[in-house]
Amino acid sequence: MKIGTKILFACVLAPAVAVAGSWWSNDWKFRKEVSFDLSPAAADVAGTPVDVPVLIRLSLANFSYFNDTKPDGSDFRIVAGDDTTPLKYHFEKFDAQNQMALLWVRVPQITGGSKTDKIYAYYGNPDAPAAADAPGTYDASQALVLSFSDGAGAPADLTAYKNNPSTSSAALVPAGLIAGGAKFSGKESITVPATASLRLLPNQGLTASAWLRIEQAQQATVFSLADQGKELALEVEGSKLTARAVFGGTPVMVTQSTDLAMSQWHHVAVTAGADKLTLYVDGVAASSAPVTLQEIGGVLTVGASNGAKFLTGDLDEVQVSKTVRSADWIKASARAQGMDANLVVYGVDGQKEGGSQNSYFVTIAKNLTVDGWVVIGICMAMLVIALVIMFVKAMFLSKVEKANASFLKDYRRLSGDAAALDTPVAEAEDDLDDAPTMSSLAGDQNKYGASTLYRLYHHGVRELHKRVSGQTVSAQHVQVLSHQSIDAIRAAMDASMTRLQQSLSSQMVLLTIAISGGPFLGLLGTVIGVMITFAAIALSGDVNVNAIAPGTAAALAATVAGLSVAIPALFGYNWLNSRIKSISADNRVFVDEFVTRLAEQYS
Repeated sequence: MKIGTKILFACVLAPAVAVAGSWWSNDWKFRKEVSFDLSPAAADVAGTPVDVPVLIRLSLANFSYFNDTKPDGSDFRIVAGDDTTPLKYHFEKFDAQNQMALLWVRVPQITGGSKTDKIYAYYGNPDAPAAADAPGTYDASQALVLSFSDGAGAPADLTAYKNNPSTSSAALVPAGLIAGGAKFSGKESITVPATASLRLLPNQGLTASAWLRIEQAQQATVFSLADQGKELALEVEGSKLTARAVFGGTPVMVTQSTDLAMSQWHHVAVTAGADKLTLYVDGVAASSAPVTLQEIGGVLTVGASNGAKFLTGDLDEVQVSKTVRSADWIKASARAQGMDANLVVYGVDGQKEGGSQNSYFVTIAKNLTVDGWVVIGICMAMLVIALVIMFVKAMFLSKVEKANASFLKDYRRLSGDAAALDTPVAEAEDDLDDAPTMSSLAGDQNKYGASTLYRLYHHGVRELHKRVSGQTVSAQHVQVLSHQSIDAIRAAMDASMTRLQQSLSSQMVLLTIAISGGPFLGLLGTVIGVMITFAAIALSGDVNVNAIAPGTAAALAATVAGLSVAIPALFGYNWLNSRIKSISADNRVFVDEFVTRLAEQYS
């Protein structure tokens, strides 16, 4: 009995406690689970992109424990889903005071078409040294990353190649897509000098991407890699994006088929490789064309091209890879970095105190007294009974409402004899004399099943037949009802309606008992538990918080159990009661309507 009660108690407290069976290091007290979902609206993502820099946005909406971290977030550690392998990461921004952070993590792989991959963010170690590694967040193929984080001066390359711009006239503003951004007003540009790592090699290819927002149609260059008449560029032509490759002959151009939505951030990317030039917009390939690549090792210009076609708009997260990224990799990047960030799924938070293997639940369970277990067991039994009643009652009322609608549909169509829908008494007398009960869920006793309206109708017709039987019908003499007969029929139907109301409301009293009794039972268990705790302290003479807190916390568990009974029972009772009132109102209206029709027909 005690084991079963503990199981029920675990069901009550499980939502409030999340502690995993394994733990990367006992020096860290907390962790946040983060998973990745490439399944929704991504039927074209079937591969497994690897080494994807994923942006994790932490805020009060998904992370409420900034007070448990170091002020600069240097105690964070990111661990792979195996809970063993540390991952490279860095913060683009960490603001504990305003409770928001932008965390970049190099994820080993993301499985397309699934949502099984996950990582863990550990924190809560005041003695942990800083371990962020911005260059390590990107793989060896990443040749340039300009994040435009808040600050002044020229932006810096975050990769290990340090391809820092030589000049930059763009305004760095805090209102970028991710953290800071670069604003161009039609005369600014950023120049990155030629280096051995920042070049297009025909046997490797190249990928360049950025986040772009423009307010109006224009002729401008987003970025351009040019050298001795050869060029690879992404341009804005009116309200469309165009990727252009020039290798000494006729330029190869690919343009998106639809207009770019103004005043919105878009992930734009160009890949040159495998004899093909491809343009991506918001992670999806917009257009492509065959091309014969040649080496380009020149200057990368952002926001302009050869001193012309200056951009008017905003840029963020400019990246260049000295390889051709797959379509899956680009889609994952776009979905990880945007404001929707529907790639990242924020999971539960876990806690481990001082390296102990015990959770809060274990501490509470160990300190629960016998009376506490008894109260919790009673509350859990009440909860099970209340849930069963609510479920079965809801099914029953749904069947009654459906049957009533079916009967009313046929009744409204009657134009002659008001008693035409009645089942012959010999066929269903026994069933229809009783009010419908939840046993009606097992099957229909007549054409209209559990309909309360049909039962009222049947009883009314039966009383009608009693009063008109024996009367002759001829051209000179018709069947009639006196006022006394009509009143008698109404009285009989009112009596049936009362029995129906009792049947509809049956067992609802158990829900009211759960609503009112659950909290009082829980309070009783809490009071007794606190009394026992203080009595034990008085006997031992040990007065400290460690002696008081466990017993008090365990005693409060009884109140939690009582409220866990009362709250769902309260919601269920109000919902079911409103449906019962609606059915009862329909019954009253039908009795008035049916008696009035009889009075007209047999007057």
